[in-house]
This record gives sequence, C-alpha cells and structure tokens, in this order.
Amino acid sequence: MVLTTLALVLDHGDGAALPPVQCIGHRKSGRKKTREPKEENVTLGPAVREGEHVFGVAHIFASFNDTFIHVTDLSGRETLVRITGGMKVKADRDESSPYAAMLASQDVAVRCKELGITALHIKLRATGGNKTKTPGPGAQAALRALARSGMKIGRIEDVTPVPTDSTRRKGGRRGRRL
Repeated sequence: MVLTTLALVLDHGDGAALPPVQCIGHRKSGRKKTREPKEENVTLGPAVREGEHVFGVAHIFASFNDTFIHVTDLSGRETLVRITGGMKVKADRDESSPYAAMLASQDVAVRCKELGITALHIKLRATGGNKTKTPGPGAQAALRALARSGMKIGRIEDVTPVPTDSTRRKGGRRGRRL
C-alpha cells in the first residue's frame, strides 16, 4: 500500500491553512485477501437450563367462521406467532373446520419450539358478547393438536366475554324464523 501526502492550501482570507491530507493509493497485489465469515450462534428466546419449561400464552379464538391461534409471552404484550385456520386452507367454508385448526396448531407449535417456548397456558375464547358463548368447531382440535405436537399444557382458561346485562340481540322481537 502506497501512502502519498497531498498538501492543499486554501486561503480563506484569514491566513489560516488546512493541514495536509493523506490519500491512500491502491496498488494491485498478486494475492487476494479472503475474509472468513465469523459464525455466530444465534439463539432466539430466553436462556433456559435443561429440563425447565418456558411458558407462553396461547390465545385460541374459535368462532364459527375462523379459528385464530395467537401465542404471546406471559404478559400478553409481545406476539410470538399468530396463525389462523384461513391461512391453512383455500376454501372459505373450511376456515373454521377442525382440520384447519389442527394445521394451524401444528405450525404454531413448530414456531414456538424454534423460539424456545416449551409450554403453553391456554386462553380459549368464543365470540361472546350478545352472540354465541359456545366455542367454534376448531377449538377442541386446536388444543388437541398443540398437546400432541409436544407442547406442555399449563392452565386452560375460558375468557369468552360474557356481559352482565347485554345489548339487544339481532333478530327482532319475534326472533329468527327458520
């Protein structure tokens, strides 16, 4: 490598000159430097000892139109993975099916294991409010698929919103006539 010194003198009117600037010249050499990439061991999730369970919270929202499986950390603020039944099947009528919920749960379990989550607390939710309080068909299949894919299940809690005094239901005074 050849170093050359280049002296630039700029007159700003006050008589002060800039210091000399060094320019680096390149001379081609016969051999090339090969930089070996450093391999970093990147681990996702918290550091845990062997045999210890790391818990997440699986929020399963099972309506009659779709099934959402949303895994967060214990505080519920940080989303780790969120997959729906509609992301797994093509037909709209199959979004809430047990099969779509099972496929979504398997994907969730794989992603949780990548992140180091080994156990889940379950929060099961139906539509609620002034609509149905019964979970949709995908709820049981989603929970069963999570357990079968190797995730430990902690607590199971029903968090369906149940009003103490509801607003008026749809359907009118005489109800829905079939």
